[in-house]
Amino acid sequence: SGMVSRMMRMPVQPNKAIVGKNAFAHSSGIHQDGVLKHRENYEIINPEDVGIDQSAIILTARSGRHALKHHLERLGYVIDKINLDDVYKRFLTVADKKKEIKDDDLLALMSGGGSERNYKAGVTVKLLQVMCGDPLIPTSIIKLDIKGVMHEATSSGNGPVDATIKAINSILEKEICIKEFHIDAIEGGSDDVSKVNMRIKYLDKNYNGYGFSTDIVQASANAYLDAVNKFI
Repeated sequence: SGMVSRMMRMPVQPNKAIVGKNAFAHSSGIHQDGVLKHRENYEIINPEDVGIDQSAIILTARSGRHALKHHLERLGYVIDKINLDDVYKRFLTVADKKKEIKDDDLLALMSGGGSERNYKAGVTVKLLQVMCGDPLIPTSIIKLDIKGVMHEATSSGNGPVDATIKAINSILEKEICIKEFHIDAIEGGSDDVSKVNMRIKYLDKNYNGYGFSTDIVQASANAYLDAVNKFI
C-alpha cells in the first residue's frame, strides 16, 4: 500500500481497512474497554501482522476510565496512589474542549490538578467571565470561594489576563507582585492546552504557581491562585 501510495502520489485514507492509520485506532469508550480486556473482541487481525507495532488507544471525550488508566500506567503513574475518579472528571473537562488528549496533556493535567499538591486550596475559582475586543475595554468578572465564603469582583485592565488578576487582587486585598509570568502551548494548535508558570511576591517571600487550561485566561488565574494558596 505504501508503494502504491508513492507511485500514485495519493495518500492512504485514514479510514482505509487494514492499512489506514485509523484501522487499529480506537477512540470509543466501549471499543477501548473491549480491546484492553481482550484484543480479539474488536481486532480479528493482529496489527503486527501488517507491520503496525500495536493498536492505538486514542483519548477523547468518549473515552472511559479504563482507557485513561491504561495511559496513566503507561506514563508511569501508580493508579493505587491517585484518585482515578477525580482525575477522570478533570480529564473530561479538558477532553470536552479538545479533540484528542496527548501524553503532554495528561502530564499537565496530573501535575496541575492537585494530585501533587501538599496543601489544601483555600481559594478556588467558581466563575470567570471576560469581555474584550476592539474597541472594548478588557473586563473580567470573577467569583472566588475563599474557605467557603463567596466573593465577586469586576475589574478592567490592559488585557483579559491583567483584568482577571486585578479582579482577584481586589477581592484578596493583599499587596501581591507578579515577578515572573511564563506561558507555553503544549502542542501548538488553537484548541491546545496552555501551561502557565508564575512567580509572585508577598511579604518579601516568593511563591511559585502553575496552572493549565485550554483557555489562557483560566490557566493564568489557576497559576496565580496556585501560588496564592501557598500562603492563604
